[in-house]
Amino acid sequence: MSTKLVLYFTASGHALYRWAGRSLELDARFTPDDAGLADFRARLKGRKAALVYVLADLAGEDFHEDQIPYLHGADRQTVVDRRLAQRYRDTRLAAALPLGYLSGERRSERLLLASFTNTQQFSAWLDALAESGARLSGVYSVPLLAPALVACLGVRSGRAFVVTINSTGLRQCYVEDGRLRFARLERSAEMAPEALAALVRAETLRLAQYLSTLRALPREGPPVQVIVVAPAAQRAAFEQALVSDTRLAFRTVTLEEAARKAGIKRPSAGAAGEELFLHLVVSKSPKEQFARQEDRRSFFLWRLQRGIRLAGALGFAACALYAAALWIDIYGLNADIATQRREARAATQQYERITASFPVTQTTTDNLKATVIEFTRIASQSASPEPALIYLSQVVDKFPQMEIESVQWRVGKPEGAADAPAAPRPAAPAPGAPAEGTGAAMQMLEVSGHVNAIKRSDYRAITGQVQRFAEALRSDPAWRIVRTQLPFDVTSQGTLSGDIGIAEGTEAPRFSVTVGRILK
Repeated sequence: MSTKLVLYFTASGHALYRWAGRSLELDARFTPDDAGLADFRARLKGRKAALVYVLADLAGEDFHEDQIPYLHGADRQTVVDRRLAQRYRDTRLAAALPLGYLSGERRSERLLLASFTNTQQFSAWLDALAESGARLSGVYSVPLLAPALVACLGVRSGRAFVVTINSTGLRQCYVEDGRLRFARLERSAEMAPEALAALVRAETLRLAQYLSTLRALPREGPPVQVIVVAPAAQRAAFEQALVSDTRLAFRTVTLEEAARKAGIKRPSAGAAGEELFLHLVVSKSPKEQFARQEDRRSFFLWRLQRGIRLAGALGFAACALYAAALWIDIYGLNADIATQRREARAATQQYERITASFPVTQTTTDNLKATVIEFTRIASQSASPEPALIYLSQVVDKFPQMEIESVQWRVGKPEGAADAPAAPRPAAPAPGAPAEGTGAAMQMLEVSGHVNAIKRSDYRAITGQVQRFAEALRSDPAWRIVRTQLPFDVTSQGTLSGDIGIAEGTEAPRFSVTVGRILK
């Protein structure tokens, strides 16, 4: 894991801290001259892979609120760069902090342009970092970390001042809805707690008056919260001097309490307020910072490599999980295969025990098996009279005047007798069935009987009734008429003989109809 270093940049001197175990340890101090720069270069040797954060706590800061059109992507960045170039002569350490949007006829974005009045003091130190190969995470100022500190102290919305007593002086930051609006650093010498508390009150009132003049702070409204971070030994003096009024509502927080809320595990004894910002710059680095992309190139490459390694590790973990799932499936399949093999062996042994008890035959078991299969097939294809008789009964129910005397069912080939001349024309064979006259095996029903409820002298009515009965027997396309014998010969070649006008007591004329269905 890369070593994390924090370069604390002040006007009086610079300090290098090392991040270890979620706490900061002082590594070295440097004077703000060439000798200190040489010592810094020597200290960076052997720390090529170090991740460096630069935190500046300087009095020379500039904040300017501006507006740009509502844009996205490269167009927005082009406009922002142009505004920064118009505002500052040296844009190497300049940033545009978003403040939200203005809705109206033309939607605009509010920006807070920020930079240092003297950027040349950073150049040599940033060049030293680049030459050493260290990865520059960013150049931050103490005011950029004020919103994170305010959030840790419980203020996440509204307007608030946060005042800290640093080694560089009295730091005042104005935060509105979690965004930095203004900041200033007032140098202060060693003074008594009462005098320091009076200075805090006077400078806070002065800052509020200045922001009201700029219309950054409304003149009317609820009191603005003022959070003062002071050492625990001076809390009583601060609470006595900082009395709230209609404009400002003061709240004093001890440095130890603020450090605990900021996540510092081991606060340094006698540390000033900058310890809070030094910790936050590593643990909660804001997105906005002052360094250019060219100065952070090695940091971007390192983060890209880290992302690739993380993606590779995740991919490897996913492949390992998939392989484990496949191994579990294979293990389950092997268990199933073993079970199936045991069952197959048991079935084989049971089959051998059963076949061992069979009587001795003159043929093999395979021949017996083939014989049984063929017999089963023949039995399944053999015709049964039951379906034919059911079909006949359904037709007879529709002709109550028909008195059936005999029904003969047989299986065989038609005898070749053509239908009687008076018989209706047979229906077309069913699709896929053999045509008539092919000599295919059929099951046949020969139905004989006579017609009742009709005058026996009315031979036309009797003949028509028999023909309708025969036509009904072939209502199912699978059945066809094989032979029809009518009570009378009505063809032109026949001769009608006998006395058809005899008494009604004589025997009724008889008919016979044979229908067949090809076996499948």
